[in-house]
Amino acid sequence: MTEQQRLSFTEKVGYGLGDTATNLVWRTLMVFLPIFYTDVFGLSAAAVGTLLLVCRYWDGVTDIIMGFIADRTNTRWGKFRPWILWTAVPLGILTVLTFTTPNLSDAGKLIYAYVTYSTLVVMYTANNVPYSALMGVMSPDPIERTTLSAYRFFFAFFGGLITTGLSIYLVQFFGEGDDVVGYKYTMTLFAVLAVALFLVTFLTTKERGQAPQVRGSAKDDFKDLLRNKPWLIVFFTGLLFVTMTTLKQGVTMYYFKYFVGRIDLAAAFMVTGLLAAMLGAALTGKLTAWLGKRRVMRYSFVLALVSSALLYFVSGTDIIAIFVLSMVNEFSTGPIVALFFAMLADTADYSEWKTGRRATGLVYSAGTLSLKFGTGIAGALTGWMLTLFGYVANVTQTTESLFGIRLLISVFPAVAALLGLLVFRLYRIDAALLQKIQYELAARKAA
Repeated sequence: MTEQQRLSFTEKVGYGLGDTATNLVWRTLMVFLPIFYTDVFGLSAAAVGTLLLVCRYWDGVTDIIMGFIADRTNTRWGKFRPWILWTAVPLGILTVLTFTTPNLSDAGKLIYAYVTYSTLVVMYTANNVPYSALMGVMSPDPIERTTLSAYRFFFAFFGGLITTGLSIYLVQFFGEGDDVVGYKYTMTLFAVLAVALFLVTFLTTKERGQAPQVRGSAKDDFKDLLRNKPWLIVFFTGLLFVTMTTLKQGVTMYYFKYFVGRIDLAAAFMVTGLLAAMLGAALTGKLTAWLGKRRVMRYSFVLALVSSALLYFVSGTDIIAIFVLSMVNEFSTGPIVALFFAMLADTADYSEWKTGRRATGLVYSAGTLSLKFGTGIAGALTGWMLTLFGYVANVTQTTESLFGIRLLISVFPAVAALLGLLVFRLYRIDAALLQKIQYELAARKAA
């Protein structure tokens, strides 16, 4: 590895803190937004499910648009870094507005939720697509990028640790019994911290000229993408993975509030799970060096499948079993998410190797599209299934509604994990092929 390819510890940490900032917003949306909308804002579960599906699919469309824009951005700071700077403050403001509860009619509340949340996800896309693509141009070395991805998701889980560990208590502290006030000021605190961390990422990272000026039309870029079979496999793998994790995260508060009957344990449940996920992300580099990317990904999906399925058989009073299975499940997510983004960089190299053209921003934007679609599917399933099984906010739940909550946190994620495992078995880029791709691309550039 040359000095040009090697990344400093400071740069890796600076890049990782960008995902700490991201998760102060994103993980809060996944975990707390559904129950905020139903139990605090006063929307029906079915309306929330539809809202999450519509807005996240709209978000997915904007991912593709942002990928084209980012690839064609040229500034003295690079293609991708400036977007992190430009979008930081608007993203923080929209986060606060999404968790603000104006005094409106039921129809007015629903309109307000659609406007604020859909605008927030567009701004999130304008920030996160370039941030993700930045990984692909910080170093051309695949091992270094895998390490960088591990750093990224270690710090991403750290951001999740802050939100899931502190949100419940901060809402109580700021609100003093009024959750409307509590959520507003909690999200203001998170938004200010996120803006500061985005600025750190912008100031500590560097683009190294590995993303050339894109030639040709957006149509050509899209055709290249659809002919990229490894990318298609990674896309659907990511969609199923995020469906699995978002189902669990989106129903966690309901599970502890109504099935376990101990909402005070929800924060500890999420924190211990995230600590396990951080450990999984931190070990990804070593596990990959030992077993290779493909085996680590497959074994992680098996672990997620088994731990999710077993949770269905655990009673609400068996707290130890609930926590242990959650930690095993979350440990498996660390390597999966880290390798997902590292593999997106590999598929960008594969596309350039095959076609002679490179669109790093589009590859990453279409990759994050799978994550948005996954969260949309999971959000819709959560709202619709709760309605189907008779969920009513803030009352004792029926046997049927508790059954639906249990399915959403165990069986449905297990099914998503099984499908993800089956899809990923088709992925064929191994270490030998990647080494060949890197060698030939380097030879072309040298020539």
